[in-house]
Amino acid sequence: MTPELQVLAYAGLLQGIQYVLMSVSANLDLGLGKTMSARDPHRLGKPIGELLGVRAGRLHRAFTNHFEGLILFTLAVVVVTLADRATGFSAACAWTYLGARILYVPAYFFGLSPWRSIIWMVGFLATMAMLASALVS
Repeated sequence: MTPELQVLAYAGLLQGIQYVLMSVSANLDLGLGKTMSARDPHRLGKPIGELLGVRAGRLHRAFTNHFEGLILFTLAVVVVTLADRATGFSAACAWTYLGARILYVPAYFFGLSPWRSIIWMVGFLATMAMLASALVS
C-alpha cells in the first residue's frame, strides 16, 4: 500500500471518529427524541445543525467540512495512485493533509481564530500540491 493510500485510510478513520464525537455531542444537546427522528426541518422548526449548541454545532460543522476536504484529498490520492506518480513529495503532502485535519477538529471546537482557517488552508494547499505533483512528476 502506498503512503498516500495509507493516509487516506487514516483520514477515513478520522472521519469516523469525528462522526462519533459529533453524534454523542448532538445527542447530549438535543436528546434522542430529536436525533433519532426523521429530523425533518418542518417538524423541528429548523435544520438540526441550527438546533445544536455552540460546541456540538462546531463539531457538526467540522465533520461536514472534513467531508468536503476528503473529496478533494481522495481525488488526489486516486490520481497519484492510478497514474503511478507517488513520490516522497506526494507522501509528505498526504501526511500534511492528515495532520492539518487532525489539528482542525480541536481548533474548530475551541474556536481558535484565525488558527482554524490557517490549519484548513495548510490541508487544502497540501491536497492541491499533491494533485499538481501528479501532473508534473
